Amino acid sequence: MQIFDPAWAGRNYRIQTAATVVSGFGNAAAPIATAFAVLNAGQGWHETEVGYVTAARTVPLVVLLLVGGAVADRLPRHLVMVGANVFNAGSQAVLAALVLIGHPSLWALLLLSAAGGAGQAFYAPAAEGVILGTVPAEHAAKAFSVFKMAMNGSQIAGAALGGVLVAAVGPGWVLVVDAGCFAAAAALRVGLDDVSADRGPARPGLVHELRVGWQEFRSRQWLWSIVVQFSLINACVLAVEAVYGPTIAKERMGGAGSWGVAMAAMSAGMVLSGFLMARWQPRRMLLVGNGGVFLFGMPALALALGLPLVPVVAAMFLSGVGITVFVVGWMVTLQQEIPEELLSRVSAYDSFGSFALMPAGTALAGPVAKALGITGALWACSAVCLALAAAVLLVPEVRRLERALPQAPAATREPEPATSG
Repeated sequence: MQIFDPAWAGRNYRIQTAATVVSGFGNAAAPIATAFAVLNAGQGWHETEVGYVTAARTVPLVVLLLVGGAVADRLPRHLVMVGANVFNAGSQAVLAALVLIGHPSLWALLLLSAAGGAGQAFYAPAAEGVILGTVPAEHAAKAFSVFKMAMNGSQIAGAALGGVLVAAVGPGWVLVVDAGCFAAAAALRVGLDDVSADRGPARPGLVHELRVGWQEFRSRQWLWSIVVQFSLINACVLAVEAVYGPTIAKERMGGAGSWGVAMAAMSAGMVLSGFLMARWQPRRMLLVGNGGVFLFGMPALALALGLPLVPVVAAMFLSGVGITVFVVGWMVTLQQEIPEELLSRVSAYDSFGSFALMPAGTALAGPVAKALGITGALWACSAVCLALAAAVLLVPEVRRLERALPQAPAATREPEPATSG
Protein backbone atom coordinates (compact mmCIF):
# COMPACT_ATOMS: atom_id res chain seq x y z
CA MET A 1 0.00 0.00 0.00
CA GLN A 2 1.36 3.41 -0.93
CA ILE A 3 1.49 5.74 2.05
CA PHE A 4 1.73 8.97 0.07
CA ASP A 5 -0.80 8.56 -2.74
CA PRO A 6 -1.55 11.59 -4.94
CA ALA A 7 -5.14 10.37 -5.21
CA TRP A 8 -5.86 11.54 -1.66
CA ALA A 9 -2.98 13.95 -1.00
CA GLY A 10 -4.47 17.02 -2.66
CA ARG A 11 -2.84 20.41 -3.16
CA ASN A 12 -4.03 21.92 0.12
CA TYR A 13 -2.97 18.85 2.04
CA ARG A 14 0.53 19.00 0.55
CA ILE A 15 0.98 22.72 1.13
CA GLN A 16 -0.30 22.55 4.71
CA THR A 17 1.92 19.56 5.45
CA ALA A 18 4.99 21.29 4.01
CA ALA A 19 4.28 24.49 5.94
CA THR A 20 3.75 22.51 9.15
CA VAL A 21 7.10 20.78 8.65
CA VAL A 22 8.82 24.16 8.32
CA SER A 23 7.14 25.74 11.35
CA GLY A 24 7.43 22.51 13.35
CA PHE A 25 11.21 22.63 13.05
CA GLY A 26 11.36 26.02 14.75
CA ASN A 27 8.58 25.30 17.21
CA ALA A 28 10.36 22.21 18.54
CA ALA A 29 13.52 24.18 19.23
CA ALA A 30 11.85 27.31 20.66
CA PRO A 31 10.64 25.90 24.03
CA ILE A 32 14.14 24.59 24.76
CA ALA A 33 15.64 27.95 23.82
CA THR A 34 13.11 29.87 25.90
CA ALA A 35 13.61 27.70 28.97
CA PHE A 36 17.39 28.03 28.84
CA ALA A 37 17.15 31.75 28.05
CA VAL A 38 15.46 32.09 31.44
CA LEU A 39 17.80 29.69 33.25
CA ASN A 40 20.92 31.32 31.74
CA ALA A 41 19.80 34.92 32.25
CA GLY A 42 22.26 35.41 35.11
CA GLN A 43 19.61 36.74 37.47
CA GLY A 44 19.24 33.68 39.69
CA TRP A 45 16.11 32.47 37.93
CA HIS A 46 15.10 28.82 38.31
CA GLU A 47 12.12 26.57 37.57
CA THR A 48 9.65 29.08 39.03
CA GLU A 49 10.52 31.75 36.45
CA VAL A 50 10.55 29.16 33.65
CA GLY A 51 7.04 28.19 34.73
CA TYR A 52 5.86 31.81 34.70
CA VAL A 53 7.17 32.42 31.17
CA THR A 54 5.58 29.22 29.91
CA ALA A 55 2.30 30.10 31.61
CA ALA A 56 2.37 33.54 29.98
CA ARG A 57 2.18 31.85 26.59
CA THR A 58 -0.67 29.54 27.50
CA VAL A 59 -2.94 32.16 29.14
CA PRO A 60 -3.78 34.09 25.93
CA LEU A 61 -3.82 30.81 24.03
CA VAL A 62 -6.63 29.57 26.27
CA VAL A 63 -8.49 32.87 26.50
CA LEU A 64 -8.54 33.55 22.74
CA LEU A 65 -9.04 30.04 21.38
CA LEU A 66 -12.83 30.26 21.20
CA VAL A 67 -12.67 33.55 19.33
CA GLY A 68 -10.03 32.06 17.04
CA GLY A 69 -12.27 29.09 16.27
CA ALA A 70 -15.26 31.27 15.42
CA VAL A 71 -13.10 33.54 13.24
CA ALA A 72 -11.73 30.52 11.39
CA ASP A 73 -15.28 29.36 10.57
CA ARG A 74 -16.22 32.85 9.34
CA LEU A 75 -13.14 33.84 7.31
CA PRO A 76 -10.95 31.93 4.85
CA ARG A 77 -8.97 29.59 7.10
CA HIS A 78 -5.74 29.88 5.14
CA LEU A 79 -5.72 33.68 5.57
CA VAL A 80 -6.27 33.33 9.31
CA MET A 81 -3.26 30.98 9.45
CA VAL A 82 -1.09 33.34 7.39
CA GLY A 83 -1.92 36.29 9.64
CA ALA A 84 -1.18 34.27 12.78
CA ASN A 85 2.14 33.03 11.35
CA VAL A 86 3.24 36.56 10.44
CA PHE A 87 2.33 37.80 13.92
CA ASN A 88 4.28 34.95 15.55
CA ALA A 89 7.28 35.61 13.31
CA GLY A 90 7.36 39.20 14.53
CA SER A 91 6.98 38.38 18.22
CA GLN A 92 9.68 35.72 18.09
CA ALA A 93 12.04 38.07 16.25
CA VAL A 94 11.66 40.69 18.99
CA LEU A 95 12.17 38.02 21.68
CA ALA A 96 15.30 36.80 19.89
CA ALA A 97 16.68 40.35 19.72
CA LEU A 98 16.19 40.88 23.45
CA VAL A 99 17.90 37.60 24.32
CA LEU A 100 20.82 38.34 21.98
CA ILE A 101 21.27 41.83 23.44
CA GLY A 102 21.48 40.18 26.85
CA HIS A 103 19.75 40.13 30.24
CA PRO A 104 16.12 40.58 29.15
CA SER A 105 13.72 41.62 31.88
CA LEU A 106 11.19 39.13 33.15
CA TRP A 107 8.23 41.34 32.13
CA ALA A 108 9.52 41.48 28.53
CA LEU A 109 9.83 37.70 28.40
CA LEU A 110 6.32 37.36 29.80
CA LEU A 111 4.84 39.84 27.31
CA LEU A 112 6.46 38.31 24.22
CA SER A 113 5.64 34.80 25.35
CA ALA A 114 2.01 35.92 25.69
CA ALA A 115 2.10 37.35 22.16
CA GLY A 116 3.18 33.96 20.84
CA GLY A 117 0.26 32.29 22.57
CA ALA A 118 -2.18 34.82 21.12
CA GLY A 119 -1.03 34.05 17.59
CA GLN A 120 -1.33 30.33 18.22
CA ALA A 121 -4.92 30.78 19.46
CA PHE A 122 -5.97 31.95 16.00
CA TYR A 123 -3.75 29.56 14.08
CA ALA A 124 -4.64 26.24 15.74
CA PRO A 125 -8.43 26.04 15.08
CA ALA A 126 -7.98 27.18 11.47
CA ALA A 127 -5.20 24.66 10.86
CA GLU A 128 -7.17 21.74 12.24
CA GLY A 129 -10.16 22.77 10.17
CA VAL A 130 -8.03 22.79 7.00
CA ILE A 131 -6.63 19.30 7.57
CA LEU A 132 -9.93 17.76 8.67
CA GLY A 133 -11.87 19.47 5.89
CA THR A 134 -9.67 18.47 2.94
CA VAL A 135 -9.02 14.78 3.62
CA PRO A 136 -11.35 12.11 2.16
CA ALA A 137 -13.02 10.12 4.94
CA GLU A 138 -11.94 6.76 3.53
CA HIS A 139 -8.28 7.81 3.71
CA ALA A 140 -8.50 9.75 6.97
CA ALA A 141 -6.33 7.51 9.16
CA LYS A 142 -3.62 7.29 6.51
CA ALA A 143 -3.69 11.03 5.82
CA PHE A 144 -3.61 12.06 9.48
CA SER A 145 -0.80 9.59 10.18
CA VAL A 146 1.32 10.88 7.30
CA PHE A 147 0.67 14.47 8.41
CA LYS A 148 1.77 13.67 11.95
CA MET A 149 4.83 11.77 10.72
CA ALA A 150 5.92 14.73 8.61
CA MET A 151 5.35 17.20 11.44
CA ASN A 152 7.05 15.06 14.05
CA GLY A 153 9.94 14.26 11.74
CA SER A 154 10.71 17.98 11.56
CA GLN A 155 10.36 18.20 15.33
CA ILE A 156 12.98 15.48 15.81
CA ALA A 157 15.46 17.59 13.89
CA GLY A 158 14.26 20.80 15.53
CA ALA A 159 14.50 19.52 19.10
CA ALA A 160 17.85 17.78 18.60
CA LEU A 161 19.46 20.63 16.67
CA GLY A 162 17.83 23.21 18.93
CA GLY A 163 19.39 21.67 22.01
CA VAL A 164 22.81 21.54 20.33
CA LEU A 165 22.54 25.14 19.10
CA VAL A 166 21.42 26.43 22.50
CA ALA A 167 24.54 24.84 24.00
CA ALA A 168 26.81 26.00 21.16
CA VAL A 169 25.67 29.53 20.25
CA GLY A 170 23.03 30.40 22.84
CA PRO A 171 19.21 30.48 22.86
CA GLY A 172 18.88 33.81 21.04
CA TRP A 173 19.97 32.43 17.67
CA VAL A 174 17.59 29.50 18.03
CA LEU A 175 14.75 31.98 18.49
CA VAL A 176 15.92 33.75 15.31
CA VAL A 177 15.54 30.45 13.46
CA ASP A 178 12.03 30.01 14.89
CA ALA A 179 11.02 33.48 13.67
CA GLY A 180 12.33 32.63 10.19
CA CYS A 181 10.41 29.34 10.17
CA PHE A 182 7.16 31.15 10.99
CA ALA A 183 7.78 33.60 8.13
CA ALA A 184 8.52 30.78 5.68
CA ALA A 185 5.40 28.88 6.74
CA ALA A 186 3.28 32.00 6.19
CA ALA A 187 4.68 32.35 2.67
CA LEU A 188 3.78 28.74 1.88
CA ARG A 189 0.25 29.04 3.25
CA VAL A 190 -0.51 32.02 1.02
CA GLY A 191 -0.85 29.44 -1.75
CA LEU A 192 -3.62 27.47 -0.04
CA ASP A 193 -7.05 27.42 -1.65
CA ASP A 194 -10.08 28.40 0.42
CA VAL A 195 -12.20 25.26 0.69
CA SER A 196 -14.15 26.25 3.81
CA ALA A 197 -17.80 25.32 4.00
CA ASP A 198 -20.23 27.68 2.24
CA ARG A 199 -20.88 30.53 4.64
CA GLY A 200 -24.01 31.75 2.89
CA PRO A 201 -25.00 35.33 2.08
CA ALA A 202 -25.46 36.38 5.68
CA ARG A 203 -23.83 35.06 8.83
CA PRO A 204 -25.18 35.39 12.38
CA GLY A 205 -23.15 37.14 15.00
CA LEU A 206 -19.99 35.79 16.61
CA VAL A 207 -21.74 35.06 19.91
CA HIS A 208 -24.41 33.01 18.12
CA GLU A 209 -21.75 30.97 16.33
CA LEU A 210 -19.92 30.32 19.56
CA ARG A 211 -23.22 29.16 21.09
CA VAL A 212 -23.81 26.75 18.19
CA GLY A 213 -20.31 25.35 18.61
CA TRP A 214 -20.89 24.92 22.36
CA GLN A 215 -24.14 23.04 21.78
CA GLU A 216 -22.37 20.69 19.38
CA PHE A 217 -19.53 20.21 21.87
CA ARG A 218 -21.56 19.51 25.00
CA SER A 219 -24.01 17.18 23.23
CA ARG A 220 -21.30 14.52 22.79
CA GLN A 221 -20.17 12.82 25.99
CA TRP A 222 -17.11 11.22 24.42
CA LEU A 223 -15.94 14.66 23.28
CA TRP A 224 -16.20 16.63 26.49
CA SER A 225 -15.06 13.78 28.74
CA ILE A 226 -11.77 13.39 26.85
CA VAL A 227 -11.31 17.17 26.81
CA VAL A 228 -11.72 17.25 30.60
CA GLN A 229 -9.22 14.39 30.83
CA PHE A 230 -6.67 16.33 28.79
CA SER A 231 -7.16 19.57 30.69
CA LEU A 232 -5.35 17.90 33.61
CA ILE A 233 -3.01 15.68 31.62
CA ASN A 234 -1.71 18.56 29.48
CA ALA A 235 -1.02 20.63 32.59
CA CYS A 236 1.13 17.83 33.99
CA VAL A 237 2.86 17.00 30.69
CA LEU A 238 3.76 20.62 29.98
CA ALA A 239 5.12 21.08 33.49
CA VAL A 240 7.39 18.08 32.92
CA GLU A 241 8.53 19.04 29.42
CA ALA A 242 8.93 22.80 29.86
CA VAL A 243 9.89 23.18 33.53
CA TYR A 244 11.03 20.05 35.37
CA GLY A 245 12.81 18.39 32.45
CA PRO A 246 15.04 21.36 31.52
CA THR A 247 15.79 22.01 35.20
CA ILE A 248 16.88 18.41 35.82
CA ALA A 249 18.82 18.36 32.54
CA LYS A 250 20.75 21.44 33.61
CA GLU A 251 21.49 19.96 37.05
CA ARG A 252 22.50 16.38 36.27
CA MET A 253 22.09 15.36 32.62
CA GLY A 254 24.43 17.65 30.73
CA GLY A 255 22.22 20.64 29.95
CA ALA A 256 20.29 21.77 26.89
CA GLY A 257 21.83 19.27 24.47
CA SER A 258 20.69 16.32 26.56
CA TRP A 259 17.15 17.63 26.91
CA GLY A 260 17.08 18.29 23.18
CA VAL A 261 17.92 14.62 22.58
CA ALA A 262 15.12 13.58 24.95
CA MET A 263 12.58 15.79 23.18
CA ALA A 264 13.78 14.48 19.82
CA ALA A 265 13.23 10.93 21.06
CA MET A 266 9.62 11.79 21.82
CA SER A 267 9.17 13.05 18.26
CA ALA A 268 10.86 9.89 16.96
CA GLY A 269 8.27 7.83 18.80
CA MET A 270 5.54 9.87 17.13
CA VAL A 271 7.04 9.30 13.67
CA LEU A 272 7.59 5.55 13.96
CA SER A 273 4.15 4.94 15.43
CA GLY A 274 2.76 7.00 12.56
CA PHE A 275 3.72 4.20 10.16
CA LEU A 276 1.65 1.81 12.27
CA MET A 277 -1.35 4.11 12.39
CA ALA A 278 -1.18 4.74 8.63
CA ARG A 279 -1.85 1.04 8.08
CA TRP A 280 -3.93 0.08 11.08
CA GLN A 281 -7.57 1.14 11.19
CA PRO A 282 -8.91 -0.10 14.53
CA ARG A 283 -12.67 -0.46 14.65
CA ARG A 284 -12.96 1.25 18.05
CA MET A 285 -10.67 4.19 17.36
CA LEU A 286 -11.31 6.10 20.60
CA LEU A 287 -10.70 3.06 22.78
CA VAL A 288 -7.42 2.33 21.03
CA GLY A 289 -6.48 6.02 21.09
CA ASN A 290 -7.00 6.23 24.83
CA GLY A 291 -4.69 3.26 25.19
CA GLY A 292 -1.92 5.55 24.04
CA VAL A 293 -2.71 7.97 26.88
CA PHE A 294 -1.43 5.40 29.39
CA LEU A 295 2.09 6.15 28.05
CA PHE A 296 1.91 9.91 28.63
CA GLY A 297 3.21 9.70 32.19
CA MET A 298 6.34 7.70 31.34
CA PRO A 299 8.77 10.68 31.18
CA ALA A 300 7.63 11.96 34.58
CA LEU A 301 8.06 8.47 36.00
CA ALA A 302 11.59 8.10 34.58
CA LEU A 303 12.64 11.49 35.93
CA ALA A 304 11.06 10.79 39.32
CA LEU A 305 13.08 7.59 39.58
CA GLY A 306 16.28 9.57 38.98
CA LEU A 307 17.17 7.49 35.93
CA PRO A 308 20.08 8.53 33.69
CA LEU A 309 19.67 10.00 30.22
CA VAL A 310 19.25 6.78 28.20
CA PRO A 311 16.20 5.47 30.13
CA VAL A 312 14.71 8.97 30.11
CA VAL A 313 15.11 9.06 26.33
CA ALA A 314 13.37 5.67 26.11
CA ALA A 315 10.50 6.97 28.25
CA MET A 316 10.15 10.02 26.01
CA PHE A 317 10.07 7.74 22.97
CA LEU A 318 7.22 5.69 24.46
CA SER A 319 5.34 8.87 25.29
CA GLY A 320 5.66 9.91 21.64
CA VAL A 321 4.21 6.58 20.53
CA GLY A 322 1.23 7.16 22.80
CA ILE A 323 0.70 10.67 21.45
CA THR A 324 0.38 9.54 17.83
CA VAL A 325 -1.86 6.60 18.71
CA PHE A 326 -4.20 8.98 20.51
CA VAL A 327 -4.09 11.86 18.04
CA VAL A 328 -4.85 9.75 14.96
CA GLY A 329 -7.82 8.08 16.67
CA TRP A 330 -9.03 11.47 17.89
CA MET A 331 -8.79 13.19 14.50
CA VAL A 332 -10.53 10.31 12.72
CA THR A 333 -13.34 10.52 15.27
CA LEU A 334 -13.70 14.29 14.92
CA GLN A 335 -13.85 14.08 11.13
CA GLN A 336 -16.40 11.28 11.25
CA GLU A 337 -18.66 12.74 13.93
CA ILE A 338 -18.50 16.55 13.55
CA PRO A 339 -20.07 18.45 10.60
CA GLU A 340 -17.42 20.15 8.45
CA GLU A 341 -18.87 23.64 8.88
CA LEU A 342 -18.45 23.32 12.67
CA LEU A 343 -14.97 21.77 12.72
CA SER A 344 -13.02 24.90 13.66
CA ARG A 345 -15.46 25.90 16.41
CA VAL A 346 -15.57 22.40 17.90
CA SER A 347 -11.77 22.18 17.60
CA ALA A 348 -11.54 25.50 19.44
CA TYR A 349 -13.68 24.19 22.33
CA ASP A 350 -11.56 21.04 22.28
CA SER A 351 -8.34 23.06 22.49
CA PHE A 352 -9.79 25.54 24.99
CA GLY A 353 -10.73 22.78 27.42
CA SER A 354 -7.60 20.75 26.80
CA PHE A 355 -5.34 23.76 27.40
CA ALA A 356 -7.40 25.42 30.14
CA LEU A 357 -5.22 24.31 33.06
CA MET A 358 -1.87 24.56 31.31
CA PRO A 359 -1.18 28.10 32.58
CA ALA A 360 -1.84 26.95 36.14
CA GLY A 361 0.23 23.80 35.60
CA THR A 362 3.33 25.69 34.53
CA ALA A 363 2.85 28.67 36.88
CA LEU A 364 2.46 26.32 39.85
CA ALA A 365 5.26 23.97 38.77
CA GLY A 366 7.87 25.90 40.74
CA PRO A 367 5.85 26.32 43.96
CA VAL A 368 4.77 22.67 43.85
CA ALA A 369 8.40 21.61 43.40
CA LYS A 370 9.36 23.71 46.40
CA ALA A 371 6.58 22.12 48.48
CA LEU A 372 6.99 18.50 47.38
CA GLY A 373 10.46 18.55 45.88
CA ILE A 374 10.88 18.03 42.13
CA THR A 375 10.79 14.27 42.68
CA GLY A 376 7.46 14.46 44.51
CA ALA A 377 6.00 16.73 41.83
CA LEU A 378 7.08 14.28 39.13
CA TRP A 379 5.49 11.35 40.96
CA ALA A 380 2.26 13.35 41.17
CA CYS A 381 2.32 14.12 37.43
CA SER A 382 2.85 10.49 36.54
CA ALA A 383 0.02 9.34 38.82
CA VAL A 384 -2.42 11.90 37.40
CA CYS A 385 -1.73 10.77 33.82
CA LEU A 386 -2.26 7.11 34.66
CA ALA A 387 -5.40 7.68 36.74
CA LEU A 388 -7.09 9.83 34.08
CA ALA A 389 -6.28 7.39 31.29
CA ALA A 390 -8.12 4.74 33.29
CA ALA A 391 -10.99 7.00 34.41
CA VAL A 392 -12.12 7.99 30.92
CA LEU A 393 -12.77 4.33 30.11
CA LEU A 394 -15.83 4.62 32.36
CA VAL A 395 -17.52 6.63 29.56
CA PRO A 396 -19.48 4.12 27.43
CA GLU A 397 -19.04 6.06 24.17
CA VAL A 398 -15.25 6.03 24.53
CA ARG A 399 -15.33 2.24 24.73
CA ARG A 400 -18.01 1.65 22.08
CA LEU A 401 -17.78 4.33 19.38
CA GLU A 402 -16.88 2.59 16.11
CA ARG A 403 -15.38 3.61 12.83
CA ALA A 404 -17.97 4.04 10.08
CA LEU A 405 -17.50 1.58 7.25
CA PRO A 406 -17.19 3.15 3.77
CA GLN A 407 -20.32 2.70 1.67
CA ALA A 408 -19.98 0.98 -1.67
CA PRO A 409 -21.40 2.82 -4.73
CA ALA A 410 -25.03 1.91 -5.36
CA ALA A 411 -24.32 0.41 -8.79
CA THR A 412 -21.77 -2.04 -7.44
CA ARG A 413 -23.21 -2.79 -4.03
CA GLU A 414 -23.95 -6.45 -3.46
CA PRO A 415 -27.66 -7.31 -3.00
CA GLU A 416 -28.68 -8.05 0.56
CA PRO A 417 -29.55 -11.70 1.23
CA ALA A 418 -33.22 -12.48 1.48
CA THR A 419 -34.52 -13.28 4.94
CA SER A 420 -36.99 -16.02 5.68
CA GLY A 421 -39.98 -15.18 7.67
